[in-house]
Amino acid sequence: MFHTRMELSNPRLCFTLLSLLTALVSPLEITSSPKAPLEKASGQSVKLDCQFSLSSSDTGPLDIEWSLLASDNQINDQVVILYSGDRVYEDYYEPMKGRVHFNTPDPKSGDASINLTGLKSTDTGTYQCKVKKAPGISSKKMQLIVMVRPSKPKCSTEGTLEEGKNIVLRCSTTEGTKPMQYKWEKTSDSKLLPSTAVMDPVEGTVNVRNVSASASGSYRCVASNRVGSEECDLYLQVTPPRNTGGIIAGSIIAILLILLLLAIILYCFCRARKNKKYEKEICNEIREDVPPPKSRVSSTRSFSQMGSQRSSLGSMSPSNLHEYTLKSQYSMKSQYDKIPSTEEYERPPSQAPLPPPTAARMAGPNLSRMGAIPVMTPAQNRDGSIV
Repeated sequence: MFHTRMELSNPRLCFTLLSLLTALVSPLEITSSPKAPLEKASGQSVKLDCQFSLSSSDTGPLDIEWSLLASDNQINDQVVILYSGDRVYEDYYEPMKGRVHFNTPDPKSGDASINLTGLKSTDTGTYQCKVKKAPGISSKKMQLIVMVRPSKPKCSTEGTLEEGKNIVLRCSTTEGTKPMQYKWEKTSDSKLLPSTAVMDPVEGTVNVRNVSASASGSYRCVASNRVGSEECDLYLQVTPPRNTGGIIAGSIIAILLILLLLAIILYCFCRARKNKKYEKEICNEIREDVPPPKSRVSSTRSFSQMGSQRSSLGSMSPSNLHEYTLKSQYSMKSQYDKIPSTEEYERPPSQAPLPPPTAARMAGPNLSRMGAIPVMTPAQNRDGSIV
């Protein structure tokens, strides 16, 4: 009896006995402490912890259920993995098929934790671990945030890269979980941004007013969030201002030269067309005031008449023969004088020479009395063809 009282008065022994009694009568409980939201990068793995303890009064079958609670754009909760009837069911949720497993092969040992591999941004949400063993039941919630690393940013400039102008350095990414932070730095020369530069770390821009040649060099932009970072490089070359007056003057001179060239071409074309038209009119004009050359028929006729005259000379007296000879020579001379020369033939109609005044005053009877022989002259065109 004395020993029994001494044992009960021992504090350590009392605490041990109390713990045993509590374990025998306490209900099912999840013992893992709640944690802050878990943040992981896409592609990584995560363990969702869920430890539990059972009481002697929990005699029913053990059921463990992990589910993804419905978000704003969902209607029902999605069961991710299930343990029931001593069996594991892992392919409940198609988007996580093959990527979710229990942490231990036998969850009855008190470890209902699960592992998620190959995380995606769609895995973000609130997960619930529910352990049930009748009549005991307990649950625990935890939040998982799957963040996407920034994609490789693109560096670019806006504005004219001339001294005195305003330019903007821009850095942007197509992927990445916000909040995103951007940081610009110069990697050459003084490694300091221009004194007139204003950087926006949220939008990823740097506004540089009244840029100078000293701003030329290499720049780097780093885009980062809580799970990673990426960067891009940019080379900036600021040039002296352009001579606007010289460019305008050169443009005006070039335009004037082009107009002058067009005027010369147009003038030459019109002149050539006018000359061609004049030549065509001259070729079609008939020269009626220039007598044509003697034809072979008229020449033959003249020789035949001369032959007939010679045959009649034998009957003439010496005085008559002398007078006839003088008349014949004068007639032949008048005929040769009427034949136009090459120079007179090519002369325009307006410049054709007038017939000799002596021949113009002679009438037909006088010429016949003097022994002239009439000859028919065919009409001719300007080019010499007989009409």
